[in-house]
Amino acid sequence: MDQELLSEFLFGDMKVLYFLDEDRHAGFQCVPAGMEKDIVKKCALEPLVELYFTGDQPSDGFTAGHTMRGSSTVRDFKYRKQSVQEGAGFTDVVTELEDSKQRRIVHTLRYSHGTQAFAVSAKVMNASSEDVQIEMISSLNLGGLSPFDRSSTEEELILHRMRSFWSAEGRVLSQDVDDLGLEPSWACYGTRIEKFGQIGSMPVRSWFPFAAVEDRKAGVTFAFQLACPSSWQFEITRRDQGLSVTCGLGDYVFAHWRKRLAPDDSFETPPAYFTVGKGGLDEVSQRLLTIPQQEYEQRHPQESLPVVFNEFCTSWGKPTESSVEKIAYKLQGHDIDYFVIDAGWYAGETGWSDNGGDWVVGKKIFPSGMQKTVQTIRDAGMVPGIWFELEDCAPQSELYQHGTFLLKRDGMTLGGSRRFLDMQNPEAREYLRTKVIRFLKETGFRYLKIDYNDTIGVGCDGEESLGENLRKNMMASEDFFQEIRRSVPGIVMENCSSGGHRLEPSLMRLFDMASFSDAHECKEIPIIAANLHRLVLPAQLQIWAVLRKTDTLDRIVYSMTAAMLGVLCLSGDVLDLSEAQWKAVDEGIAFYRSAAPIIRSGTTKFYGTRMKKYRAPEGWQAIVRTQRGGKRTLVIVHSFAGELPETLSIPVPEYSKLKKIYSSGGIQAFVADSKLNLSHLRNFNGAAFLLENE
Repeated sequence: MDQELLSEFLFGDMKVLYFLDEDRHAGFQCVPAGMEKDIVKKCALEPLVELYFTGDQPSDGFTAGHTMRGSSTVRDFKYRKQSVQEGAGFTDVVTELEDSKQRRIVHTLRYSHGTQAFAVSAKVMNASSEDVQIEMISSLNLGGLSPFDRSSTEEELILHRMRSFWSAEGRVLSQDVDDLGLEPSWACYGTRIEKFGQIGSMPVRSWFPFAAVEDRKAGVTFAFQLACPSSWQFEITRRDQGLSVTCGLGDYVFAHWRKRLAPDDSFETPPAYFTVGKGGLDEVSQRLLTIPQQEYEQRHPQESLPVVFNEFCTSWGKPTESSVEKIAYKLQGHDIDYFVIDAGWYAGETGWSDNGGDWVVGKKIFPSGMQKTVQTIRDAGMVPGIWFELEDCAPQSELYQHGTFLLKRDGMTLGGSRRFLDMQNPEAREYLRTKVIRFLKETGFRYLKIDYNDTIGVGCDGEESLGENLRKNMMASEDFFQEIRRSVPGIVMENCSSGGHRLEPSLMRLFDMASFSDAHECKEIPIIAANLHRLVLPAQLQIWAVLRKTDTLDRIVYSMTAAMLGVLCLSGDVLDLSEAQWKAVDEGIAFYRSAAPIIRSGTTKFYGTRMKKYRAPEGWQAIVRTQRGGKRTLVIVHSFAGELPETLSIPVPEYSKLKKIYSSGGIQAFVADSKLNLSHLRNFNGAAFLLENE
């Protein structure tokens, strides 16, 4: 079908082009600036938004039950108008579509000046006289991938995704699209589809809401990320030579989501982010992070990063007034900013995991109440922090047995090891205001760790579908997190969900930092932390260095350098470390302070061995992070088991000079010909290097 160019825009180093086909359907394409001349049209136009209304005709191509894309709903929407709207620091391209029944779609592409990516969302408005029910809507739909010459038969298109399981977050999965069965048929009929996502209230469970398509022949990668705290989906589809990427809320088939719109009602999707750039996954993933980087720097203009101590791997869920006092005084003078009391401060004899929900300070373990403990921490020179799992309750709590404002499914209270508060219920919100916000104000805690250790699943009862009620409950949670921040000025908030199950953009923008993983003492910590540099700002990744009295100096430095891949958090046997061990820790903290501006604001490059087995890693890894402007570089190297090369030569910026080293000794290092050259690495070694351009 013929297409005509509707408009084109240059944003930074990206060119956005909008097209109309002969039936006035609208679509768009985005390529690196200067490559628009290389676009070869060999595929049908993909609509700006994929949409399905209940009762409309599904797509053909044997897709029923697999996808709701390509329906008669979206075929009926035609181009209406387009406008450009300038705001404070951003430009919006707003494209409006309308169907034969006066229902409208508003598609917004936002470019924030100074970034290298876009935010995209869609809004449906029901201007008709009848109710309509949505069963699927995309936040972003980009087709024609790759738009460049596809005449070669070589395997060129690679789909990159990020797997995520407990304590193994962010593992890269790269597959040729033909191996996925996405090669078009002889007749360009019979839609090929690869659909993935997650269902429930842990948005980073099994997968991150992320995908990238790399065209290795053209040397270009398209990367996508969705900001959604509830059920979501990606669909990679193909009928002709163009591959399509569609992402948004999990639809009715996948996640039991549908939404009814009365006349004059509207619904807006969660935003999706995307970018395109020259290079592969590692280079282009850094472009996506420029949006949260800009937002983070606006909220945190200072260049420093904190050092956190969390006592969980010290007490293992059994903190007491006495233990906190001993640890706080032991940590005095070690340049630590926050002292966080983790789970168990409310616990009875059955343990921390079974008691959460009532949030009453344990009288036997904190006999003087929390005010005295808070003052003890402050007297030791640290800001006091506290742990809550506020959106649910555990079996030994009174709330679990008697809560009238817990979520239900099919009329029965939902949950097992946890039951979940209905965050839309005014009683539940008032309960949390008393138990959490009033507690924080009265005690003086100014650091709040919010954990979340179970998932709601497909959804919950309410006026609409299970999936929509789940979505609304999660939006209400996000609203309460913002209420906490408004009610307790200056509070620092940490996002945790059994480690990394909530590392997605909509939640991350509400928190100062997040727990990166529960792999607290594992050898794979630097591998997981490095993976996450493709998905989350290092300045928001809290990485633990759990210190044990049995640790060698090699192990101390291995742990400390792994934690320097994000925000440094200490835990473990801090009462029993030797003078030599503390010396290594203190030197690591001082090095981290020097490197903090680079961790905060830079781009990452990845080098080393591909790790197949995280639990038994072999080879080596180097992370090279260069501060914006290119003047300073941080290199963090870890070696693992197996035979190591005699010398590692790691590319670094031109004219770099080695200024500072943190290691346990023995490693030889020098810079020559724009490479950091290292020798004499031992198995399970860690080292960090600061370089400067003179």
